[in-house]
Amino acid sequence: MRWTRRLRVCAVGVLAVSALVSPQAGDAAEPNDGRLTDLVNPFIGTQNEGNTFPGAAVPFGMVQLSPDTGHSTGYDYTQHRIRGFSLVHLSGVGCAIGGDLPVLPTTGDVTETDYARYAAGFRHADEQASPGYYRVRLEDGVEAELTATERTGVQRYTFPPTEKANVLLNAGQALHKNVSSTVEILDDRTVRTEITGSGFCRSTRPYRLYTVTRFNRPFTAHGTWYQDSITPGATKSSGPGRNGAYVTFDTIGDHTVEATTALSYVDAHGAAVNLTTTQGRSFDRLREDARRAWEDRLGHVRVQGGDDTLRTTFYSSLYRSFLAPNIGSDADGRYTGWDQRIHRATRFTYYQNWSLWDTYRTQSQLLSLLAPREARDMAVSVLKVDEQGGWLPKWGYGTVETNIMSGDPVTPFLTHAYQQGLLKGYEERAYRALKKNADGIPPPDTMYVGREANRDYIAHGFAPYVKGRPYAKPGDSDYHHGASVTLEYALSDAMLAQMARDLGHRADAARYAARSRNYRTIFDPSTGFFRARDASGAFTGQADPSRSEGFHEGTAWQYQWLVPQDLRGVVGLLGGEKAANERLDAFFAYDRLLKDPAGTARKVWVNGPYAYYNADRYNPQNEPDLIAPYTYLWTGRPWQTTDVVHAALTLFTDGPTGMTGNDDLGTMSAWNVLSSIGVFPVQPGFGTWGLSTPVFDRVDLVLDPAYYPRGGLTITAPGTSDRNRYVQDVRIDGVDYDRTYITTGALRRLGTLEFTVGPRPSEWGTAPDAAPPSLR
Repeated sequence: MRWTRRLRVCAVGVLAVSALVSPQAGDAAEPNDGRLTDLVNPFIGTQNEGNTFPGAAVPFGMVQLSPDTGHSTGYDYTQHRIRGFSLVHLSGVGCAIGGDLPVLPTTGDVTETDYARYAAGFRHADEQASPGYYRVRLEDGVEAELTATERTGVQRYTFPPTEKANVLLNAGQALHKNVSSTVEILDDRTVRTEITGSGFCRSTRPYRLYTVTRFNRPFTAHGTWYQDSITPGATKSSGPGRNGAYVTFDTIGDHTVEATTALSYVDAHGAAVNLTTTQGRSFDRLREDARRAWEDRLGHVRVQGGDDTLRTTFYSSLYRSFLAPNIGSDADGRYTGWDQRIHRATRFTYYQNWSLWDTYRTQSQLLSLLAPREARDMAVSVLKVDEQGGWLPKWGYGTVETNIMSGDPVTPFLTHAYQQGLLKGYEERAYRALKKNADGIPPPDTMYVGREANRDYIAHGFAPYVKGRPYAKPGDSDYHHGASVTLEYALSDAMLAQMARDLGHRADAARYAARSRNYRTIFDPSTGFFRARDASGAFTGQADPSRSEGFHEGTAWQYQWLVPQDLRGVVGLLGGEKAANERLDAFFAYDRLLKDPAGTARKVWVNGPYAYYNADRYNPQNEPDLIAPYTYLWTGRPWQTTDVVHAALTLFTDGPTGMTGNDDLGTMSAWNVLSSIGVFPVQPGFGTWGLSTPVFDRVDLVLDPAYYPRGGLTITAPGTSDRNRYVQDVRIDGVDYDRTYITTGALRRLGTLEFTVGPRPSEWGTAPDAAPPSLR
């Protein structure tokens, strides 16, 4: 199915839980025997700040060729003018980045150099997209089609008959700040560029990329521009401002022009090498290759049951989960390291773009399950950042650290890879890098901030909140978020302690385990909530936990559950299970949720895509709360986890507004996938997977036998529905199982995970030893 403007856009307030659940067992849908790519809607999340993109990409590709309409991160479904089809996009990020080399076909004389002015109008009725392919008819009659390979973007333009069919290559404008660019016409088929950009959120670190575009036939005229000055016949232009080239074709006889643009973060030679990988393949062949690549990826998960909306939202989320991180090495293995030197990847593919504060909670776990070979190379790539740049990353874009977000997300990312067996041969190397990161602070003359507040945290047990403290380096400062940073550091310490213990570093393990309990240092008994402390140790800011300061993109209400290493300890601080459950029920508006799950999700929980503060309720749109619904597994009420999770799943719909918050490189999409199949990583950084009711009757996972000896896992929940959503019992490989979690070790050995569901909560999972363990 090709997605056009006839998308089923679900209006706020008309959502129903039935959109999420299967029909009764007798009416269960048959397995989809068609193409799984037909179930993917790339337009989901392109409106209301989901910040996704509808253009062409292959799994983890270096190139994401997609239209830019004027929105800061690329494409906004409410806008109707395309400025160009550019090479680089990050799915769901919250700040402007990418958009390099927007290319646009036009007709007539070239008179404008600003893409906001020469942008072409379009209608959604003339637009369609599917994995690896995008098409639109522009208002001047030009049809643009896009597809992609791992390192190239391929365009096919069909013009009306004219002697002035142009392709504009804009090297000087992008979604981010363009520092400088050079464009050069090499011959009558080839254009080369070099682009330096920066500006992701508050980052000022520049990065550089190189492109070469090869047309399938000679152009009849050409020229360049700089700022407002257009120079017909010129072959080169360079500078810090608007800078670009145009090439012109005669399409009176042959209406079609094809162009392939290769990208490299190394040098012009790398772009040329990458260009050769498409030789001999037509646009249609490359489009089919991209579709097959996506069929293979999506085919790792086969579901039965559910209605069209559920399957579409599920497979669209699975699709977005495979868009990043992105290949960073060229076809010859060369890549630019974080020391800004050229290296060569041997026996692995080098990846880049690390939104770790987001992805360490869901997406990295999903990739370790469904794409372990790539996940292994991604973990090795992060270790290369430390080896070559001197420190582990926090939020890396391309070849530089941006220092966006706070805490220590790289530790649970890498300890999870270790727990999943992805770091064989790298265990001690990874441990040394993590220990350096956990115990130190990057030197002031480097681009990293690492654990910026580590000195205070280690000395006093908490990261102080210092309002208005000047930024030491571009990016976010941990001192501006002392309360949440304390929780994040403590979480990371807990995960590192487990790795240290496994590797025989007993003294380190004991030290990190003790530090993992530092969350207690910011608990204020007078309010019953975590609270920021200033440099003197005094609690600071407003006592009202819904208006608390010192929490990054959240409040004390939302961060109170971010202690997955010791939620039993948190329950104790709150006064026991009864008090904790009362707090959870208030947090989720549970009484109202039971009466109107979808309405509660839309009207009580969600207050806007960037409404992070001044709230006392669950925020399903942002990372701090991703694990929160599973807290009931620790309080003896696993059925309430199912209630909350299934209500949150209603926020994923099959229209442009169908994302909940920014997707953040697949973070929210992976939450949807994992929660839908009933297996969720409740202790990110460790091998603990919580169980809840799946929304499909059957899920078949194809797993890599090198990591999962059984080669697959079948999860069943016959008759699962809105009415029958409560777990009655669980069987693993035919044996009764009464715990609410499984470990990675058990997951590797499993062949079947069977849920029996019913209309009322049961005693399953309510025993004291059924809850996930505390990590000591």
